[in-house]
Amino acid sequence: MSQTFSHITVLLEEAVQTLVDDPDGFYIDGTFGRGGHSALILKSLSDKGRLMAIDKDPEAIRHAGERFADEPRFSIEHGSFAELQSFVEKRGLMGKVNGVLLDLGVSSPQLDDPERGFSFLNDGPLDMRMDTTSGESAADWINRASETEIADVIYQYGEERFSRRMARAIVAEREQAPITTTARLSKIIAEANPRWEKGKNPATRAFQGIRIHINRELADVEDCLDQALEVLAPGGKLVVISFHSLEDRIVKRFIRRHVKGDEHLPPGVPVTDAMLKRRLKAAGKATKAGKDELDKNPRARSAVMRAAIKLA
Repeated sequence: MSQTFSHITVLLEEAVQTLVDDPDGFYIDGTFGRGGHSALILKSLSDKGRLMAIDKDPEAIRHAGERFADEPRFSIEHGSFAELQSFVEKRGLMGKVNGVLLDLGVSSPQLDDPERGFSFLNDGPLDMRMDTTSGESAADWINRASETEIADVIYQYGEERFSRRMARAIVAEREQAPITTTARLSKIIAEANPRWEKGKNPATRAFQGIRIHINRELADVEDCLDQALEVLAPGGKLVVISFHSLEDRIVKRFIRRHVKGDEHLPPGVPVTDAMLKRRLKAAGKATKAGKDELDKNPRARSAVMRAAIKLA
């Protein structure tokens, strides 16, 4: 019997209130997880409204099938939100989507289940794949990648300043025996980290970097944001919840770029608003979890929600 792991949806009310303004509309939950946002979106829709969810994780797909088996307004696709456009095209709804929600990062069930290999706190197989049916596991990658590649991933995606020391230790240890568990990798990284920060596991940043690389998380976000602009109807909402600075930076820059419009017009030429080809309008300021939510769910402390409206 499989163990059940709970998940508390972050910025639930704020995200859905921002997203849904037409109860008859078609909405997309690009990261179903355990369906917290999807459930509230469906409550906000009329009988005519529709919701399409997407998730890489087979466990999320299974959970959706159980939770919304009798919900005719709901459908789900197994895949990455980087495939957003193809899922929408299949339904003949390009340019007609009323809202896209992305709740980025890793869900609590993924982190808490040792068998998934995301956590350095519990020993388990070193996997880290959100989609366990495809792609290369963290163990496969760790045991074949060059020292330089490992160091670059930990530095770029984990923002870990001791990445080269860690990569060197990983390569030395794997020569003794393949690294196949989270506990062994965590121990190697911790011993290679000369400056442990108070209140932070010394493997935190390195595990984040490896996870982001294995799942193409940042590349998928960039791909999805570009596609969201094409699938949204004029007036449609884009709502994104990020959990670390690398994600949030991508989202922030994307919105800012399309709010400003074309910045490469010839100098000295009078510019009209139409010439700028602005495609988005920011919908309020960045939103963070309040004290009540943080008291119930400490994992919400790093969450940042940004929203924008498509102009044309």
